[in-house]
Amino acid sequence: MSRVVPLILATALFMENMDATVIATSLAAIAADIGTDPISLKLALTAYLVALAIFVPISSWMADRFGARNVFRIAMVVFMIGSIACAMSGSLLAFVVARFVQGMGGAMMTPVARLVLVRATPRHELVNAMAWLTVPGLIGPIMGPPFGGFLTTFFSWHWIFLINVPIGIAGVVLVGRFLPETQRNAPRRIDLGGFVLAGTAFALFAFGTSVISLPALPPIVGIIATAIGIGIGALYVRHALRTEYPLLDLRLFRLPYFRSSVVAGAAFRLGQGATPFLFPLMLQLIFGMTPFQSGMVTFAGALGAIVAKFFASWIFKRLGFKISLIVSTGISAIGILVMGFYTPETPVPLMISILVFTGFWNSTFWTGSSVFVFADVDDKEAGQANVISQVTGQLTMALGVAVGGGVLEAAHAMRGGGELLLSDFHLAFFIVGAICAISTAMFMRLPANAGQQLTREPHAH
Repeated sequence: MSRVVPLILATALFMENMDATVIATSLAAIAADIGTDPISLKLALTAYLVALAIFVPISSWMADRFGARNVFRIAMVVFMIGSIACAMSGSLLAFVVARFVQGMGGAMMTPVARLVLVRATPRHELVNAMAWLTVPGLIGPIMGPPFGGFLTTFFSWHWIFLINVPIGIAGVVLVGRFLPETQRNAPRRIDLGGFVLAGTAFALFAFGTSVISLPALPPIVGIIATAIGIGIGALYVRHALRTEYPLLDLRLFRLPYFRSSVVAGAAFRLGQGATPFLFPLMLQLIFGMTPFQSGMVTFAGALGAIVAKFFASWIFKRLGFKISLIVSTGISAIGILVMGFYTPETPVPLMISILVFTGFWNSTFWTGSSVFVFADVDDKEAGQANVISQVTGQLTMALGVAVGGGVLEAAHAMRGGGELLLSDFHLAFFIVGAICAISTAMFMRLPANAGQQLTREPHAH
């Protein structure tokens, strides 16, 4: 049973991750078909992110109110409806709205899947279960680009979204058949004021940081939206600390392991969020690769990530959380810094080998941090811890793209404009690699026995 539950839950992650990577390869074909340009269509990617930012915070309350299993099934149905609407879209507005609906489903699927897993799995088995949860989620990005290109080239882009329907139906049936109904907390009264403040703050922040790095709108629009989002976020913090049952309970930051997991994890995600944007761009613009060639290089990281899932539990049991988190973030940061030394003469097999190796440790961090966030959180507060870590994860990954794009723009502007040069990319990799390394320094401050209850079986009394 221990693997059945995470693998069923992983159907949701597979759909989401596959969808996110497939759409990027097919933007040009979709844009031509619905009569817009690919740059404007990137607003559809932002719409998805904004929906996640608004609805992830209420996923924990929904799971307690209606039952995690029910919410998970409904979320998969909403995601399928959004997918069908994407396939039927005939205009930019319709496509953006359809992606927003998909995002509403996605916002409930992943956090609720993690919550079900945390509540249904003994703590000492959580590393192994979380690794199995993320394996199919990692297959999505590997299959996404070639699969999306194949469907778009030989059939039509509509099938990119329609393929989610049979996967989703299988997921709904399997959840109903095999998933245990986990115990739920008595639902608190929903914090409507907090929902409005947090939802608005996150939506503006996600929209603003995405737009800064997309040339669809003037950068000033993104800067203003981000600034207003941060301002409203400050109002939410004040509201949350004065409310008995806030939507996102910031008092959890009093717990040292939870705090270091979220804050150090945010620094890591900032660096990692920038690389999928910067690296393919450098390979295409500077090294002269086609999108297909750059895709065949970059997907090597995902191969390393999948291999890591089979060793994650052993690594954390053998090394402990402190050493594992230091090593995985340190190697991942070095992997980004090394990209700052690549030139068009760098052998492709060497780049692929480094990507596989860093992908292994990158993935080890994702598995470990998604478990370590619960190290000093009791079961009653697991829902809150899960939601806060998911929200910060989504927002910092989005901000990572903005930081990467911003450094590139700044380096370009300091030279007085013109074509982007290899030196601009090198500077960007050095800066985002240094940001990523902040997480390593923070994990060094953990006690040696941090999170040991997550790898040791409790002794019978």
